[in-house]
Amino acid sequence: MHIRRYDRTYSRRHFLGQAARGAFSAGLLAPLWPVLAAAGDAAAAYPEELRSIEAYTGGKLAAGQDITADNVDLVRDLLDPVQVRQIREMGRRLRLAPVTSDIMRLGPWDYLEATFRNKGKARFDADGNIVTDEGRPWSGGHPFPASTDGLQAFAGQTLSWGRHDASVYAIRECDIGVGGAVDYRYEAAWAEMSPVARVTMDPRPYLPGQEDKLRYQAIFFTAPDDVRGGSFLNVWPYDQRKFPDLFGYVPSFKRIRRYPTNQRFEPMLPGSDLYLSDAWAAGDPYLTWGNYRVVGTGPALAALSGNWSGQHANWEKPTHGGPRGLTFYDTVVELVPQAITVEAEPVMFPRAPVSKKQVRFDLRTMLPITMVSYDRRGQLFRSFDGAYSLYDDGKDRVMDGARPYWSWTHVHAFNVQTGRMTRIEQVARLSGGDVMRVNDPEIYDLYLTQGAMQRRGR
Repeated sequence: MHIRRYDRTYSRRHFLGQAARGAFSAGLLAPLWPVLAAAGDAAAAYPEELRSIEAYTGGKLAAGQDITADNVDLVRDLLDPVQVRQIREMGRRLRLAPVTSDIMRLGPWDYLEATFRNKGKARFDADGNIVTDEGRPWSGGHPFPASTDGLQAFAGQTLSWGRHDASVYAIRECDIGVGGAVDYRYEAAWAEMSPVARVTMDPRPYLPGQEDKLRYQAIFFTAPDDVRGGSFLNVWPYDQRKFPDLFGYVPSFKRIRRYPTNQRFEPMLPGSDLYLSDAWAAGDPYLTWGNYRVVGTGPALAALSGNWSGQHANWEKPTHGGPRGLTFYDTVVELVPQAITVEAEPVMFPRAPVSKKQVRFDLRTMLPITMVSYDRRGQLFRSFDGAYSLYDDGKDRVMDGARPYWSWTHVHAFNVQTGRMTRIEQVARLSGGDVMRVNDPEIYDLYLTQGAMQRRGR
């Protein structure tokens, strides 16, 4: 007879004890980051029952099976409350996969290499901004790996949303009503570029003369006809006490206007339930939010791999659930041995409809897994959960230089109070010709200037 020293009850008691004391640590059997740095794998930091769904559930669930309304109670502690409700009441399914043990398959290679290389070199300056030991802007990778500090988790994520130096995401959006029908369909090109903390594109780590900026970010709406030509451009200061400059191009007036940027809790399009504040679960400067605190830790289920396939030429995902089978993308999830849940409040948004948000981060990579927000009454309001993957399914692959591309694949943004779903997916190409790009030096001129807004808006 084999008696486990560390079983599920041991891990649960350990994490509950940390929560009760308000003192959280990364790793259970050993400190997480030294283990990752030595082996590139978190196995030595956690017992067996946190390294496979079979061990966690005592053999009741296994990779290849689906989580459904019939068995979700076995793993309800590993999901956020909105996901559990969607599975129980709306027909959502999640396919289980084996744990991805190699950390280099859980993010862009250059970003992860920079995280290992620059560990211990980051600090907050007197204004609350992240700087290097020399007081310069951050130089690349996550500044606070395996951190159980809420502010550090959010600050690191805000510094590099997509973890590439520059990206263009070709996006298709569907907005689904409570009856399950697709009410609106949109296509858009979303572009990002980092002038600092660059790890792949030259010059690096900074664009000379642009060290005072954190990012350029733009979205160009390309379909249908009633929104085509419209666009927004955000220029983010590096100083996280300041709001981005937000410019919009209105095709009917053929001009660019400046918008107030502290109103970040409104849909960008009719029927949509996506806000600027939602981006990467950290869509606002991190010092415009406050009262960061870790409110929980433990294992979680997250969509980290197996969510891309080259079988469809344009990478579209099948759907299921809801009244018409159109509400949810098919999603693959796996066990994360330890995540932290960080709560934050919108301290610089007096008219925000949100009182707080809670975001789960995978401690191995500090990647946001899910976000749930609450209204001013403290009631569940909205949820935001994304899926990620290497774009390599064993047969087909998309390359980022010498290595497979890593990115998000799809997102669900759900309004609990209205029952409306916005889902978006990253595709290869839009009907108007825009394509996915990564670390391409042409991205800035094509997408991230006011001149680009005017050219494309004609």
